[in-house]
Amino acid sequence: MPCPALPDGFDFTDPDLLQHHVPMAEFAELRVAEPVRWIPQTGNVAGFQDEGYWAVTRHADVKYVSTHPEIFSSYLNTAIIRFNEHIERDSIDAQRLILLNMDPPEHTRVRQIVQRGFTPRAIRALEGRLRERATAIVDRARAQDGSFDFVTSIASELPLQAIAELIGVPQEDRSRIFDWSNKMIGYDDPEFAITAEVGQQSAAEILAYAMNMAAERKQCPARDIVSTLVAAENEGNLNSDEFGFFVLMLAVAGNETTRNATTHGMHAFLTHPDQWELYKRERPGTAAEEIVRWATPVVAFQRTATQDTELGGKTIRKGDRVGIFYASANRDPEVFERPDEFDVTRDPNPHLGFGGGGPHFCLGKSLAVLEINLIFNAIADALPDLRLVDDPRRLRSAWINGVKELRVSAR
Repeated sequence: MPCPALPDGFDFTDPDLLQHHVPMAEFAELRVAEPVRWIPQTGNVAGFQDEGYWAVTRHADVKYVSTHPEIFSSYLNTAIIRFNEHIERDSIDAQRLILLNMDPPEHTRVRQIVQRGFTPRAIRALEGRLRERATAIVDRARAQDGSFDFVTSIASELPLQAIAELIGVPQEDRSRIFDWSNKMIGYDDPEFAITAEVGQQSAAEILAYAMNMAAERKQCPARDIVSTLVAAENEGNLNSDEFGFFVLMLAVAGNETTRNATTHGMHAFLTHPDQWELYKRERPGTAAEEIVRWATPVVAFQRTATQDTELGGKTIRKGDRVGIFYASANRDPEVFERPDEFDVTRDPNPHLGFGGGGPHFCLGKSLAVLEINLIFNAIADALPDLRLVDDPRRLRSAWINGVKELRVSAR
């Protein structure tokens, strides 16, 4: 087996790396030569007081880890593959209260409750209102003079408004959710000048906001998802703390991810004009899935081995952290024809942009696909000649494929 030619000290979770690009060439190297590779870390850079993690890069192996929670735990070290070196272990452990970081059977209990808000019927009930909102968002952007930032003017708006519609957050509060979620995930980016304490304070603000909302609905139930989730705890509903952490998760999982998928999708269209022309002409229903595959907003999550096991010919010891790199899996040529081409007609498209299956498969996939379809249909109708003004400014992050700014022009 050939040895992968990675430089000494190369780390797929180095935030400086993702600020410049997703390391697709290095992923391709590992998929062939060493699909499960130990990545050493020194100096507690990830916050876990250990010596590194296993990088899992093949589609089949990412799916295997994702679908075997009894071997690969989300709870032990959370699903976040890298915090900052100053984080206290108590702060990591506190995140176990978030659905993303639970294991069955507790994960099963909470997910069965919260998925009431994501039934096909619930999503269909939102579609008309979200279509109107998508049209209004794009119309406002079109009215601007000169160039504008696609992220703040278009990509960020519909996910925030969808969350507000879903859980009853007043639309006037959506900017607060936007600000809190940015601070929660922006701790690696010096432009935001965000300390760990600021990120923790933002998480506390979201928790307090959501818990107050839950308490109000318990006193005065309404015809909304909050009342459905919290009104009667003894009937299998969420307590106020659980609802608070659910909203905390939505602020990132339902906001940051769809926003970044939309931004990367627009950039892909504008740098692949043949695909933009095809989309405007045919509006293929396959486009949203290809946008998510291409973007892969969450580059990686992690699991922790609960026992000694073997994966990809390597022995993984109990307690070892395992990084599952969705961005690599989504370019695996064993699964995708022409994986490095952006093709909005791609079908089938078994990408892992919504997770690798198993208990943590994205709860809000249907909502995210709906939002992406609605916003690009609105853009194609109202801004068909949108053009790129400058290269995207990328987020400095260890695990999010984020864009802070994308300058475009309608004229």
